[in-house]
Amino acid sequence: MKELTVISGKGGTGKTSIAASFAVLAGNHVLADCDVDAANLHLLLAPEIESRQNFWGMPRAEIVTEKCTDCGLCRELCRFGAIKGGQVDMLACEGCLVCYHACPAGAIRQVENLAGVWYISRTRYGPFVHARLGIAQDNSGKLVAEVRRQARKLAEKEGKSLIITDGPPGIGCPVISALGGTDLALVVVEPTLSSLHDLGRVLQLTEHFGVKTVVCINKWDLDRKISRQVENACRDAGVPVIGRIGYDPAVTVAAREGKPVIRVPSTVAEDIVSLWACVQKELGI
Repeated sequence: MKELTVISGKGGTGKTSIAASFAVLAGNHVLADCDVDAANLHLLLAPEIESRQNFWGMPRAEIVTEKCTDCGLCRELCRFGAIKGGQVDMLACEGCLVCYHACPAGAIRQVENLAGVWYISRTRYGPFVHARLGIAQDNSGKLVAEVRRQARKLAEKEGKSLIITDGPPGIGCPVISALGGTDLALVVVEPTLSSLHDLGRVLQLTEHFGVKTVVCINKWDLDRKISRQVENACRDAGVPVIGRIGYDPAVTVAAREGKPVIRVPSTVAEDIVSLWACVQKELGI
């Protein structure tokens, strides 16, 4: 079984549109959306949910008023300002539980924290594992790991040979969780200075974890000068640029219609098909 993870140094580069198009082109695969903080792959795949499971994050603190002596120690120790008026603000609490361990009266207890939900769904393009992180919740890296675990479990159960993962942007904990053990990372870059800057950080991250990496420049023709700079940066880093996708308003039209761009008339279809062929070659499938 092989796993392709599509990532980007910043949001808005088009990685989800590309991942959705790969879902159309690929066969015998499972799809996973690991961008749990801002999941949107489901908007292009129209999934039918088959099962739903709660995701429990780190426990939160709760003050038992009957035991509280109002000594103020918990309020003094809380670095997040989550204890106000003898109560814990659940949106501000980070679950560190310093107050729980420090309370001399034992008036603070741990309570379960429902941090999100993960789903197993069916789409016309294959089985799909995705999730939604709750408002002001942490542990997105842990939820990413759960989505990947369920995708692999589903792929093994149904005899699928490929997992296509829409990864999170950036270089934080969710990205690290999405990259561990993947066979190929496809970094989607746009020709902007901010994307060029973040590309360097992403390549450092994939190199650190020993992940085989390739790059695609999306909307490359909007600024050919910066596109050349991206290619030069990749050459210096020893990372191949295996695709260039031009700008086409059809991508926005497809998103409004809730379809992968490969399913609507566009000038970028050939670019995406060519990119997918290169990805297959890199994966050896």
